[in-house]
Amino acid sequence: MNIGHRIMRSWILLGLLSGWAGAADTVTIPVGEFAPLIRSREEPEVRQVPAFKIDVHPVTNGEFLAFLHEHPQWRRSRIAPLFADEQYLAHWRGDLDPGPSAPLDAPVVQVSWFAARDFAATRGGRLPTIAEWERVAAVGITMDSARADPEVAQRMTAWFSRPTETTMPRVMADAPNRLGVHDLFGLVWEWVEDFNEALVTGESRGDTGLERNLFCGAGSVGARDKTDYAAFMRAGYRSSLRAAYGVPNLGFRCAYDI
Repeated sequence: MNIGHRIMRSWILLGLLSGWAGAADTVTIPVGEFAPLIRSREEPEVRQVPAFKIDVHPVTNGEFLAFLHEHPQWRRSRIAPLFADEQYLAHWRGDLDPGPSAPLDAPVVQVSWFAARDFAATRGGRLPTIAEWERVAAVGITMDSARADPEVAQRMTAWFSRPTETTMPRVMADAPNRLGVHDLFGLVWEWVEDFNEALVTGESRGDTGLERNLFCGAGSVGARDKTDYAAFMRAGYRSSLRAAYGVPNLGFRCAYDI
C-alpha cells in the first residue's frame, strides 16, 4: 500500500471513529418501581426507582474502539491482569482492529466490568443498577408488561435455545420496547453496576445468622414471580460473574443521572 492510500485509509478511519465517539442516543426513564425477584426478609417488596437516562442500545465495537484510541491503558495488550482475564477482547484481530468478527455496529462483548465502568465514566455516566436495568426490561414491546408480552417471550425463548453467535448482529435490528430502548431481549447479556449484589451472604459453615432462604432452590420458593423465567436467568447469570470476566455474549450500556 503506497503512502497516499495509507493517508486516505487513516482519514476514513478517523471519520468513522469520530462518528462512533459522539454522545450516545439516550432515553429518559421516568420514576418507576422495581420489585426484586428474590429478596431477604428485611428488603421491601417494591423499591422506588428515581428517573434516569439510559443508552438506547448497547455500546458498540465502534464506540469502544474510539474509547481505546483515547484511553490506551484499556487496550488488550496493555490492560492489567487485575482488570481483565485472558478473554478480554480476545476475538478482536488486534488492539485497535476489531476485524470481521466484531463489526463496528455490533455490540462490544468480552469486556470486563472494570473497562465498562471506565467507558461509562468517560461519557459522564455509569453502569445502570440492577433496579434500573430491570425497571426498563419490565416494559414490553407490544404490551406494557414484558412478562405478559408474547413478543418478548418469543425473543427470549429463541435466544435461550440457540448458541452464541460467532459474529454478533448489529444493534437496533429489532423493535424497541415501549420506553424506546432497544436490544433488551435476546441480543447480549449486560453488565450492571451491582452485578455482584449477593443472593447469599455470610459463610455457610459458621454463620448461624445466614439467610437460609436465599440459597438457590430455597430462594426460588419465596420468589416474587415463579413464572418469570427471564428474570431468573438474569439473576443466575449475574451471580456467576466476576468483575474481570470477558464473556462472548456479555456487553453493556450506560446510564446517566438526571
